[in-house]
Amino acid sequence: MSHSESHIVGQHTAAHADHGHGDVKSYLIGFVLSVILTVIPFWAVMNGGFSKGTLLWTIVTLAIVQIWVHLKYFLHLNFTTEDGKASTFSFLFSAVIIVMVVGLSVWIIYESNAMMMY
Repeated sequence: MSHSESHIVGQHTAAHADHGHGDVKSYLIGFVLSVILTVIPFWAVMNGGFSKGTLLWTIVTLAIVQIWVHLKYFLHLNFTTEDGKASTFSFLFSAVIIVMVVGLSVWIIYESNAMMMY
């Protein structure tokens, strides 16, 4: 490998390192937040002192926050850069397609089962 080729590879490596990949600190922050966001609903359910409505809203709210933590700290999705916006929209598009495929499959199976009962 010539000097110019190694210089190009070095630039590519440096550019790749700055591309938004997390460091140990961000992974630890994400991990700690994930553990906390898992322990709180678990404690609320095991405590048994809350109504079903309160438990449901607590679990749903903390689940949404945990999804956001995973997207930010582990998948590194953000809207701050053009690449971040493209990655985020790609992820959201993929999620919508998966939800549609699974949801429509369940609907088709349910309707097929209902038609077989007649």
